[in-house]
Amino acid sequence: MVEIKNLTKHYGKNVAVKNISFEIRDNEILGFLGPNGAGKSTTMNIIAGYLPSTEGTVTVNGFDITEQASEAKKCIGYLPEIPPVYPDMRVEEYLKFVAGLKGVKRGEIRSQVENSMERLHISDMRRRLIRNLSKGYKQRVGFAQALLGNPKLLILDEPTVGLDPAQVSEVRNLILDLKKDHSIIFSSHILAEVSAVCERVVIINKGEIKAIDTIANLEQSMTANTVLDLTVEGDTTKTVRILKDIRGVTSISEPEEVAENRHHYRIELESEAVRNEIMSALVANQIGIVEMSMAKLNLEQVFLKVTENSGKKRSSLQDLLDETPEAPENPYDAE
Repeated sequence: MVEIKNLTKHYGKNVAVKNISFEIRDNEILGFLGPNGAGKSTTMNIIAGYLPSTEGTVTVNGFDITEQASEAKKCIGYLPEIPPVYPDMRVEEYLKFVAGLKGVKRGEIRSQVENSMERLHISDMRRRLIRNLSKGYKQRVGFAQALLGNPKLLILDEPTVGLDPAQVSEVRNLILDLKKDHSIIFSSHILAEVSAVCERVVIINKGEIKAIDTIANLEQSMTANTVLDLTVEGDTTKTVRILKDIRGVTSISEPEEVAENRHHYRIELESEAVRNEIMSALVANQIGIVEMSMAKLNLEQVFLKVTENSGKKRSSLQDLLDETPEAPENPYDAE
């Protein structure tokens, strides 16, 4: 459906995107992840035809975004992080205006606008001025305009920003439903949302692709050792001493209190077989096992490992996402 080859974007001496290549398959929701300043928005703007690339090609439904821009853009619906709405227009008026800009046939404009408003649950806001809408409703209006023209590709940059939990669930279900007829590139800092709707992800950092694979494969491949989640009842000092004496235990986390006299540990093992030795040793020493299960890295932990900046320790995922990049020479080089 979409093929990106050797894409590069320079802003003066700054390289925002460096020789990246990937594809978006038919009826796929592809997660596009990276910290602030990684090159995500630049890449999506190039795919949408909003920015020219310095080098490389983008092909959408067989059309080159540079050489056949008009045909390619008819295949694209784009919701940028800041919705492209006109505050002085009414919702329905704005959507009809956008439909006209997209070349929707006059006889189909009304039905397409009605359908997009219904899918985003904004029909009751049709007469409202966009300036008077909440941030969440403005986001929905922006999403609705992306659906007009029935594009083959949807580019969604932070589509759930400003929505309450119920609205987030609605949009998540909508995105999954749209997969039947569209290919979707989905970028979000809410990694739980990415995990919920995407099978495959691209992780980009400093303009370069660091990983492309299914979430399941990334979670598996990034785990160097077998990891055990263990919750026990009993003295923590005694428990740690027992665990340290077991051959094959490579690391033990600090005990985390989950209830009175109950603590959780995350333990790295050389192999899964060490789990049986742990169980036998704890039982023999009268340490009560409340819960024991094999664990793996989740998408958040994979993201942190892949985008980790050597030489700078990060205390949390939010530190990474909130990091402010250096000011670019060109004001458009911003995420």
